Amino acid sequence: MRIILDGMGGDHAPDEIVKGAAEASLLIEHEICIVGDEPRMRAILETVEHNPDRISFRHTTEVITGEDSPVQSIRKKKDSSLVRGMEMVRDGEGDIFVSAGNSGALMSAGVFILGRIKGVSRPAIGSTYPILSKSTAALLIDSGANAECKATSLFQFALMGSLYAKDILKIENPRIGLVNMGTEPGKGSALLKEAYELLSTSGSKFGLNFVGNIEARDIPIGISDVIVCDGLVGNIVLKMTEGMALSISHLIRQKFTEGLIAKAGAALLYGKLGELKKAFDYTEYGGAPIFGLSGAVVKMHGSSDMKAVRNGIARAIPFMENRTVDRIAASIQELSALTMNKTNE
Repeated sequence: MRIILDGMGGDHAPDEIVKGAAEASLLIEHEICIVGDEPRMRAILETVEHNPDRISFRHTTEVITGEDSPVQSIRKKKDSSLVRGMEMVRDGEGDIFVSAGNSGALMSAGVFILGRIKGVSRPAIGSTYPILSKSTAALLIDSGANAECKATSLFQFALMGSLYAKDILKIENPRIGLVNMGTEPGKGSALLKEAYELLSTSGSKFGLNFVGNIEARDIPIGISDVIVCDGLVGNIVLKMTEGMALSISHLIRQKFTEGLIAKAGAALLYGKLGELKKAFDYTEYGGAPIFGLSGAVVKMHGSSDMKAVRNGIARAIPFMENRTVDRIAASIQELSALTMNKTNE
């Protein structure tokens, strides 16, 4: 299989992107094709250890930046790494596209170039979310693609997220929770009430283990394995968690350097503190799949460094090997057929 990597996307491109690909080439058996400024990227590659049989390049002349308008940029910058890379997946020259670039442009390119799976109302970003109750992380969907949703979209998020949790996170019967302002069925907006009703009455027909509404305080505890919400709420939850993790990490460092006794305690707890940091470190999780597109796409954090890129590539492999996109398409088709039959009754 062939992984298409956006060499020019992200805050630290192309240096960290190429170095991460070089590390990944020593660990995986798949080819990595890096798309972007080939002379510049080759020069970086020559400075680090890599497997030359597993890395190739596709030269492009333009770059979509974080400041570019998502829709305008993919229309005007046809020879950008993001557009060309997405086209390669569409044309069968690659099996999955991995990028740390402009989120809006990546989503727009996915919709306009790859297209949505038939029946999917809105594609969604699924981010791995660390939880405290067990070693397996949860999936937060949608984590930033859609500020506004319909109830049917939230149902589709639950369906797509559940399949991913089974295939990739290896959770046998993933619990699905709907983020709300209270756990009671009657809580929240009209949208959330409708979504709750859909998940309660129809979820089991698609093998969904819906556990009901969950509050924000329940998310890190691990009450659910698939955390369903619109992109506005999901992005706030994700960014708040990142901020809290950084704040706690800073506070721990500060407290453990206040005097000799504190420093001695820090030395004894060094290993456990490292485990805590690792649990909330986004670079460990690599990337977030975009669900609902007709091809496999993974969005990495915009600030991805070499380690995050390496992990992003490694974690993208099961997504394509398990043919999760095809499984989602089959489930959405089944859902569409059921909805159509109900409409005709």
